[in-house]
Amino acid sequence: MQFDFETPKTTAAGRSSKWHMMDALLGHEPADDMIPMWVAQMDFQPAPFLQQAARAVIEAGEYGYFPYDDFAQRVSWWYQTRHGWTPDPAHVFPTHGIGNAVGLVLQALTEPGDGIIVFSPVYHEFYNKIRRNGRAVVESPLEIDETGVFRMNLSALEAQLSGTERAVMFCSPHNPAGRTWTPEEIQELSAFCARNELLLISDEIHMDLAYPGYTHTPTALNAPDSLPNLIVLSAASKTFDIAGLRTGYAIVPDNDLRARFAAFYDTLDIQPNRFGADLTCAAYSPEGADWVDALMGVLDGNRTALCDGLNEVPGLRAMPMEGTYLGWVDFSGTGMSDAEVRKRLYEDARVLPTPGDGLGTGGALHHRFNIGTPRALVDKAVARIQQAFRDLQ
Repeated sequence: MQFDFETPKTTAAGRSSKWHMMDALLGHEPADDMIPMWVAQMDFQPAPFLQQAARAVIEAGEYGYFPYDDFAQRVSWWYQTRHGWTPDPAHVFPTHGIGNAVGLVLQALTEPGDGIIVFSPVYHEFYNKIRRNGRAVVESPLEIDETGVFRMNLSALEAQLSGTERAVMFCSPHNPAGRTWTPEEIQELSAFCARNELLLISDEIHMDLAYPGYTHTPTALNAPDSLPNLIVLSAASKTFDIAGLRTGYAIVPDNDLRARFAAFYDTLDIQPNRFGADLTCAAYSPEGADWVDALMGVLDGNRTALCDGLNEVPGLRAMPMEGTYLGWVDFSGTGMSDAEVRKRLYEDARVLPTPGDGLGTGGALHHRFNIGTPRALVDKAVARIQQAFRDLQ
């Protein structure tokens, strides 16, 4: 099938936070030609099967209660066909997006004041969700190995444990850097969690976005020690750019843990909305698989353009991208302050990535770049950044 990844959305007519809320980050109105590369949503035309599914709901004109058994079946089918794991549909709990799923897990399975471990730098909403739920953030800084990618240091983490920690929030693939963790790394983390009686909360929302030569490994396949304490969270939202439908899911394989989670979940009467459920089912299909395969070809070209283009600038270093459409770029080699780097990016280049200092320890003097956009816009952004830092060349 042929898909259009070159024609950008008409953002002016929509209500895209990525395009219409840049002032929230800048503190002022953006330049008219500012290129937003911050919020993790894409600028491609929606997949045709999603449009068809949305039209089918409207044409049917039925907006009342509906059975949603197909939702869990589709989630199980997608994991099986795309990632080799077959979760039992009875273990799948629909949620109102993955952020809602995080809050549900924290409320259901941990207590106020419990320590929740994160590997920093990491998606800023991990910090926000933990604190809003009255839990304590425990940072375990990631280290950069000889190949230039992040690694967990579980020995150092184990040495710093105080006994108040209750869970690990694991981002797989990693946001902001796109690491696709290896089976061996997941096995080591699983053993660590089992040894220290920690819940393992695996956020796999970027699971479908692995580049050639890399594979997303579902945590459940390589966490035998932690299966009694494993919760998997995901959604079709990042892969298919449907985050506004606020539909995700939690998968709880263990019987006892699932009973505890279900007891809390049922008190809130959570059910998916019709559009979210139907579009997720449309996405988790053979047509959806074809679309993702085509998307990854486009993103693969975009990551090369971003990483190669920025690595040409002395003092800039793009971490190798293994997955996701989020690139992690180190500006510390410029010798500039965070304020000076931002001035050059925001004012001179008129490019708006996500500043890394809001993503925890290790994020300062780094920026996260969203390449989920037509290639022409990536090329324009790279050229502008090269020009903005031309005195370093």
